[in-house]
Amino acid sequence: MDIRICKTPDDLSQSFTAWFEEILMQKEMVTVALSGGSTPRLLFDYWAGLPPGEIDWKKIKFFWGDERCVPPTDDGSNYKMTKEHLFDFLPVPRENIFRILGENDPEAEARRYGDLLSIELESIHGIPSFDILMLGMGDDGHTASIFPHEIELWHHPANCVTATHPESGQIRVSLTGKVINAAQHVAFLVTGENKADKVAEIIGHPHRIEKKYPAALVQPDSENLIWFLDEKAAQRLTGEKDQRMGLIL
Repeated sequence: MDIRICKTPDDLSQSFTAWFEEILMQKEMVTVALSGGSTPRLLFDYWAGLPPGEIDWKKIKFFWGDERCVPPTDDGSNYKMTKEHLFDFLPVPRENIFRILGENDPEAEARRYGDLLSIELESIHGIPSFDILMLGMGDDGHTASIFPHEIELWHHPANCVTATHPESGQIRVSLTGKVINAAQHVAFLVTGENKADKVAEIIGHPHRIEKKYPAALVQPDSENLIWFLDEKAAQRLTGEKDQRMGLIL
């Protein structure tokens, strides 16, 4: 496990981008699963402001790890957020954007998107494998749209499932655990003091609490798991433990 702690969310965007660019150099075409939320939004704003040509956006195929079942014009749409903060400013070919169709029937869309991943991604042992998969983590320990009250969905045999937000009841489409853990590189992007307790618990004792929090089940087969944290999210980590895990300040 690699842990990188940055002073601010802006520093996190810079650190993640440097890591991201290293992986882009290794392949002619790279598949990326994006995450929603406030931290990716800051990252997308940072990317949109990069000098032209620093990243070859034509060599990236964009997918999503989860999506709310709303139209792409809805403010809750992860796609809309990405479009308004990233795609509207960059020369990303339209054919390189593979959004989850949140306006469609959720169950049918979960099947369609799962089939799409099998077609578009490289396969490892019959499971679609992203080159880079970005994840956030909620202060309840959820990731993608697998929530603690539905943690059994993590182990579902399909590539994608429908999930339900525990408070709003909103339906979402989400990747399952087998696809998440099949990715070549998995990166958590987590900021904020409200995440600090869960970050310390999950990083410190993932196997002890993996039945409680979906984020603790993120254990990629490639072993390429990296956490990008700001100082507020990392404040409960202990120095001795962090040194063993390769902490970068």
